[in-house]
Amino acid sequence: MGTVRTGIWRKRVGAIACAAVLCCGLGVIAGCSNGTDSKSADQGKTEQTAPEQATTRTFTDSAGREVEVPTQIDKIAPSGHTANQVLLTMAPDKMAGLSQELSASQLKYFDKKLADLPIFGAAFGAKGDMNKESVAASGTQIVIDTGEYKDGLKEDLDGLQAQLGIPVVFIETPLDGYDKAYEMLGDLLGMKERGAELGNYCTKAYNETKDTMAKIPESERVNIAYLLGDSGLNAIAKGSYQGTVIDMCANNVVVVDKASGSGAGNEISLEQIAVWNPDMIVFGTKSIYSKVGDDAAWAGISAIESKNYYEVPSEPWCWLNNPPTVNQIMGLQWLPRLCYPDKFDTSTQDVVTSYYKTFYNHDLSQADYNELVAKALPKK
Repeated sequence: MGTVRTGIWRKRVGAIACAAVLCCGLGVIAGCSNGTDSKSADQGKTEQTAPEQATTRTFTDSAGREVEVPTQIDKIAPSGHTANQVLLTMAPDKMAGLSQELSASQLKYFDKKLADLPIFGAAFGAKGDMNKESVAASGTQIVIDTGEYKDGLKEDLDGLQAQLGIPVVFIETPLDGYDKAYEMLGDLLGMKERGAELGNYCTKAYNETKDTMAKIPESERVNIAYLLGDSGLNAIAKGSYQGTVIDMCANNVVVVDKASGSGAGNEISLEQIAVWNPDMIVFGTKSIYSKVGDDAAWAGISAIESKNYYEVPSEPWCWLNNPPTVNQIMGLQWLPRLCYPDKFDTSTQDVVTSYYKTFYNHDLSQADYNELVAKALPKK
């Protein structure tokens, strides 16, 4: 009897244990099920309440204008030739078009695909020939203007923006302010590292020349004239926006009543050049440079007699001006080394090679360098 009871007891205990295990298992399953449903619900809730990513933001340009711009900018257009040059150093892959066609000699410093881009023209200036329909059709997201701030610029920018229906911003580019200009472009285009690279280069180059010139007394500075045109009878005057590099690096003898802001400079006479009698002359491209040494009319001028005359390199753009933009950073390194070669630790070739690599991502060969500066260094 005791044995029977014991068996019955064991069966009951086993049944109770099984029931307990079964309940625990169901509880675990239920718990897992509830946890999954809760997590899914939370995820759904998170997805529904997460804020949408902003597609535009407010950008304050150098004119103080607050412009609503895309947060992601992949297609840009220059307002004109100055901006065209700056943007090609910063973001050539983002260019939706150019202000003017690049020549074969200019294209060798850039990706050849730029030759296939549409030509928009310039929004401002004497021509004001921008093809606004072409800009809109290109998918341009923003138009960028660079250069010198002038009265009425805000109104011009606002007007262009209204006509295009596309944001238009202005980035000021003074010779001593390219660090700020490239910083702003880097922020605008999501290219802060590239902006810092170019801005730092410009600041270093500017400060090196400024510090060097501060140690050279006015009385020891080279008397120079920068002459243009096929007869050499146009000059970049002292105090002009086009003559900033000349004025910083030497004594610009071209003093006139009203300095022209044009890239063609002021018209002058050979008699006036003889009166100024510069110790050095820098000729622009397509000028009288190649034949001036044999021209009797120029024979009495000091720079010609001493063979201390040169032609400024102009590929992909003139190093000194026209347009007066970031190309001047190259001129700012070349001209003082030409005037005062013993004042610098680095050679002209060093800075030319560095500039072309940094700004155009172009490796100059020795032959390329020799061709570029063939008329820009002392005659042997």
